[in-house]
Amino acid sequence: MKSFFRKLILGKNYKRDRSIQGPVKKRILNIKAIWNNDHQDDNGIEKIVRLLLSSSQLLFPGIYIKQIAYNIGAEYDDIAMDLYVLAKVVFPFIILYNNFQNSFFLVVLMTYFLFETFFYIPTLIFASDSFSKPRSYRRSMLLLFFNYLEMILAFSVLYTLGNQMNKPFNHWLDPIYFSIITSNSIGYGDYYPITLFGKVLVSIQSMFFLSFIILFLNFFSAKMKMKGYFDHDNES
Repeated sequence: MKSFFRKLILGKNYKRDRSIQGPVKKRILNIKAIWNNDHQDDNGIEKIVRLLLSSSQLLFPGIYIKQIAYNIGAEYDDIAMDLYVLAKVVFPFIILYNNFQNSFFLVVLMTYFLFETFFYIPTLIFASDSFSKPRSYRRSMLLLFFNYLEMILAFSVLYTLGNQMNKPFNHWLDPIYFSIITSNSIGYGDYYPITLFGKVLVSIQSMFFLSFIILFLNFFSAKMKMKGYFDHDNES
């Protein structure tokens, strides 16, 4: 039974390649590669944005969780990040379902995790010069879907703060419904923001999903050849 679950969760056995750098060191080397123009001859605002994106990942726990898993064993890298991404999806749902929106600490912590996801996607696209391709593009697409769910649920929590809508939400599912139709630019008109904060939230969510999410999907679906995360030669 133990071997069954190990095969199901971890897949094949990995042999640690000591030549491969850990996640934190790899991120630092990536920042240096951008600074030294090792792969891209960029400057000005492009270089500044790429440096900020690459450096931003050091401000969030995801990369350190991956580093801890890397220190334990190479086979735990992916499963640790899978659990972390799932936890970030469940967290805002727990806040909504249990009506914990009045907890300032929980909302701030959720927003902190939200910023990690917000910066992570454009970082992969624009600032992953020295990163190798993912072991599985299908897994990356699946994690992207969970990132999408996290954004939906996190914005749902933010919409419930104060009286931002034309009428109050009567059920915990109502803000999720509004967040989904907002992210898809549908807008049925039953709920709409009436405050400046609410309008800013709707605008940010709409811009994020229309620009970063769609762009990220296009990168994966087209599998563009470029130096860094999306570089690949032959993939079955």
